[in-house]
Amino acid sequence: MKVWQKIPVSVQAVIAGSLVAVAGTLPWSFLVSQNLKHFPSIPWAVPVTAVYLWLFWRYVRGFWWPSSTAEYRRLSCRANQLSSDAWGAAVIAGVLGLVAILLLQQVMSRLAVLPQQEHPDISKYPILTVAAWLVMSAVVAGVAEESAFRGYIQGPIEKRHGPVIAILTTGILFGFAHFTHPEVTLILMPYYLAVAAVYGGLAYFTNSIFPGLVLHAGGNILMSFGLFTSGRSEWQAPTTPTPLIWQSGTDAAFWLLVVAFLIISSAAIWAYRNLASVARVETQSTPE
Repeated sequence: MKVWQKIPVSVQAVIAGSLVAVAGTLPWSFLVSQNLKHFPSIPWAVPVTAVYLWLFWRYVRGFWWPSSTAEYRRLSCRANQLSSDAWGAAVIAGVLGLVAILLLQQVMSRLAVLPQQEHPDISKYPILTVAAWLVMSAVVAGVAEESAFRGYIQGPIEKRHGPVIAILTTGILFGFAHFTHPEVTLILMPYYLAVAAVYGGLAYFTNSIFPGLVLHAGGNILMSFGLFTSGRSEWQAPTTPTPLIWQSGTDAAFWLLVVAFLIISSAAIWAYRNLASVARVETQSTPE
């Protein structure tokens, strides 16, 4: 512990958060890979992962041994309850932020060639099994990644260096964490930074990972089903290819996307300002 205490707080946060992310996601990756090989018609990896995820969630929130780190884990996880007003403001802000990101990616698809995500052939598996895998994968990502990135990593860096540095740091780490997917390259880093800004902003203003966790899991479910039904992920260009503006020049469709992005982005900024106001009022009204 003496050695750990000598390490800078920001480095501690990155190390602890990285361990949390690996512990939260690696078991599911292993189990679902085994499920694909053994009895793939039955999604047996899902209930096993559900039990593990419940134990993981309890532990990162400060339960169980060692008691000496319980308070650190509880505070780092940032799983704080919110009022209904804060929940409503957070969901509106988060949804508008995510829609703005999708529009940004549509604009980006006219500026650069975005990678094509590969996905396995699911036609040989029962549809209910595939649905169970997709839902569990989204839940694991929401719980593990929000606990790790917006909780364990962002929180301590916020206190030491402020929210901008904290969110930039988590965004960069969040992006590099997805480089395990072969289709992910540096061209997608703006996308992951934007996602980190949406979820990180929610965590900063509410001091809770719950809104980001719910939106992260829910968004992953929608995007996963979109990938497997349309063959296109959320960062990719439309199914009907459109030329880059450097080749064809700008057109009405491009400017319409730009205008839509600016309008929704402005609405998202307003929503985050409103969320900040709601959180500030609630903080001031909370007795010491």
